[in-house]
Amino acid sequence: MVKITFPDGSVRTYEQGVTGLQIAESISPALARNVVSCGVNGETVELNRPINEDATIALYKFEDEEGKHTFWHTSAHLLAEALQELYPGIQFGFGPAIENGFFYDVMPAEGQVISENDFAKIEAKMLELAKKDEPVVRRDVSKADALKEFEADGQAYKCEHIAQDLEDGTISTYTQGHFTDLCRGPHLMSTGLIKAVKITSVAGAFWRGDAKREQMTRIYGITFPKKKMLDEYLVMLEEAKKRDHRKIGKEMELFMFSDRVGKGLPIWLPKGTQLRLRLQELLRSLLRPYHYQEVITPGIGGKSLYVTSGHYAHYGKDAFQPIHTPEEDEEYMLKPMNCPHHCEVYARKPRSYKDLPLRIAEFGTVFRYEKSGELHGLTRVRSFTQDDAHIFVRSDQVRAEFEANIDIILKVFKMFNFDNYEAQISLRDPKDKEKYIGSDEVWEESQNAIREACKEKGLTAREEIGEAAFYGPKLDFMVKDAIGRKWQLGTIQVDYNLPARFKLEYTTEDNAKQTPVMIHRAPFGSLERFTAVLIEHTAGHFPLWLTPDQVAVLPISEKYNDYARRVVDHLDAAGVRCVIDDRNEKIGRKIRDNELKRVPYMVIVGEKEAAEGLVSMRKQGGGEQATMTMEAFAKRINDEVAEQLKTLD
Repeated sequence: MVKITFPDGSVRTYEQGVTGLQIAESISPALARNVVSCGVNGETVELNRPINEDATIALYKFEDEEGKHTFWHTSAHLLAEALQELYPGIQFGFGPAIENGFFYDVMPAEGQVISENDFAKIEAKMLELAKKDEPVVRRDVSKADALKEFEADGQAYKCEHIAQDLEDGTISTYTQGHFTDLCRGPHLMSTGLIKAVKITSVAGAFWRGDAKREQMTRIYGITFPKKKMLDEYLVMLEEAKKRDHRKIGKEMELFMFSDRVGKGLPIWLPKGTQLRLRLQELLRSLLRPYHYQEVITPGIGGKSLYVTSGHYAHYGKDAFQPIHTPEEDEEYMLKPMNCPHHCEVYARKPRSYKDLPLRIAEFGTVFRYEKSGELHGLTRVRSFTQDDAHIFVRSDQVRAEFEANIDIILKVFKMFNFDNYEAQISLRDPKDKEKYIGSDEVWEESQNAIREACKEKGLTAREEIGEAAFYGPKLDFMVKDAIGRKWQLGTIQVDYNLPARFKLEYTTEDNAKQTPVMIHRAPFGSLERFTAVLIEHTAGHFPLWLTPDQVAVLPISEKYNDYARRVVDHLDAAGVRCVIDDRNEKIGRKIRDNELKRVPYMVIVGEKEAAEGLVSMRKQGGGEQATMTMEAFAKRINDEVAEQLKTLD
C-alpha cells in the first residue's frame, strides 16, 4: 500500500502501482474525464504512470498551467505526425510546448515549402489523427538504440541531438500511431482529448538558434479540448491585435525603432518620454518613505567587473561582446546588469551595522544581445531601463525588507488596476547546480526566506524549479491583463552570493566583520516592458494624470486658429497638457484622428466659442459633450487629475 497526500493535506491509501487516473476515478467520474496529467512529488507525469511509493500528488486539468503544458506537448507531437504524413521526407528538430500553444521546427524535403496556404490541410490532418484516439506510448531505450532508430528514419537532426546532448544510458521516446519522438514527457495518455486545432503562424528559425546553421521552418499552433475554447481564444487574438502596443505606440507617437540606430533599440519620442518620466516620478514618490538613495552608473563597465559578479560566465552569450580599447588588455562591456555597479557603490567606504539597510536605487539602462528573431516591440529589446534597486541588509533584516518590497509591488499593481495577478517563487534546479553560484546552505536559506516572507504577507505563491537567477532565488509576479494574457512584471530576489564575490563587509555591533545580504528588486521590471503591458492592458486609454496629451484643441477652420492658440495658452498656464490640431482638415477628420491618438478630451472652437470666450468639450469615445468657459474646463481637468492622484496616494 502507498499513502497519497493531496494538495489540501488529506491522505488516502491505495494499492502500490496505482496511477493518477485511478486516483482521479476514485474521487469522481467527472474529475477522471477532465484530468490530463498529474504531479507526483512535484514532477508532472502521465496519468498512467504507476506510483510505487508514498507520494504527494496533484491532479491537473486543462485549466491548470501544468495541464496546458501536457496538452500542448502532446499536440506538438500530433503536429509532427501530421507533417510526417503530409510531407514525406520531412526532418524534425525540436517541438516544445510554449506559453500559448506549441511549435515544431522542421526541415521540409528539397522542393517543399510550408506556408500559410497549408494551414487548413495541416489542421484537418491533425484532427483526423486525433479522432483515431491513438495511445501515446512511452519507451525507455539505450542511447545506441535511439541512434539506430532515428538513423533508420533518416532523422539527421534528431541523431545530432542524441549524439551531442544526451548522456549515455536510457533515453525516453514517445510513440503515437506511426510517429516516434525523443522526449522526456509528460504527455496525454492518448490523442483523443484534442478536439480543436489552429495553426497560428509560420516563421524561420535557425537550427539550435545558431545563425551559422541552416534555417528551419517553425510552425506554431494551439489546441483545446473543446471547440468553444478555440472560438474564445480566436476572439481574444482579434482583441489582442487591436491592443498591440506596437500599433498603438505608433498611433500615439510614443516610441519608434530605427534600423540605422539598431534592431531592438527603442527611441522614446517626446510624448513617450513624458509618459516615462511620469512613471519614474510616481515610483520615486512611492519610495520616498523608504529612504532610497538614487545613483546613476555608467552604461559600460570593465569586463573584470562582470567576471567578478559571475554575469560574464552565466550571461556571456546574451551580452554584447567585449569592447576592446587601444590600451593593451583593456576590455569593457555594455552593462548587462546594474547590481555589480551598486556593489561598487556599497564598497566605496566602510559600512557599519547601523548603516543597514542601505537602499541604492537607479533607473539604470542595461543591454542584452537578444537574437533578432526574438525581438518584439518594447517587450523584447536589446536596451531597456530597469527601475532597479539593491538593498544591503543584515541577515536578521532580510524578511522584513522582503515583505516591504512585496508591499511596494502590490501598491504599483493597485495603482494601475492590475487586479489579477499571481506570485511565483523561482527556485534553483537541484539537478543542474552548475547553472548557479553559491553553496547548498546559502540557497536553502535564501529560498526559505522568500517562503517565509510570502507566508507572513498571506501571499499564495506557486514554486517553479529552475527559474531562479544564477545568484539567487526570486519572487516573480505575473499579472493578467484586461483580456486575460499573462505578463511577468515585478521581481524581488534574495542574494547571498554577490556580496561575498565582491567581498563586501560591514562592522557588527561587537566589532566583527560580516558579509551583508543583497536584495534585488524592480517593481515595474523594466520601463519598456511595463509600458508595453500598460498600453495593451488599457488599449492606450491611460488615466488622465499619466496620458501625454490630456486635451486636443480643434479649431473648426483656419479663421479660428488664433483663438485656438489662446485656449492652448490658457490651458497650458493652468497646467493642462494640450496640443493644437490646426491642420487644414474638416473637423470630422480631426476628431477621428485624435480619437485614434487616444486623447481623453477634445475642445472644439468656432465662431460662437471665439465670440463668447468659451470652449466646446467632447470626451474621448463620443461620450459627454458640454460648452463652458476656459477657466471652468481647466478646473475640470485639474480636479479630475487631483482625484486620480488622491486615489493613488
